[in-house]
Amino acid sequence: MTAAGDAMLAPSITRRLIEQFARQRPVTPGTDRLAGLTERELEVLRHMARGLSNAEIAGRLFLGESTVKTHVGHILDKLGLRDRVQAVILAYEAGLILPGQVDGQ
Repeated sequence: MTAAGDAMLAPSITRRLIEQFARQRPVTPGTDRLAGLTERELEVLRHMARGLSNAEIAGRLFLGESTVKTHVGHILDKLGLRDRVQAVILAYEAGLILPGQVDGQ
């Protein structure tokens, strides 16, 4: 992040980098690490993995942005992750989302 709070890479570039990384790693569907998440948290994680911001997730799920932030915090805590990037990588590794997958697919 920059001092202004902007990402150093555009979300589309970040998504392509993660997709490339995910293609190179074996997918392990059904990982136990996601078992402790609620259905809503899994839904938020899927949207995070697609590169959506908290505001975008809030709009799609008809939630307040602060509620999404709370869900993101719970996801990170439950999974023992330090940031969204690690959460996105785990989502790909667990097969929760597949490379190139977009909304509705």
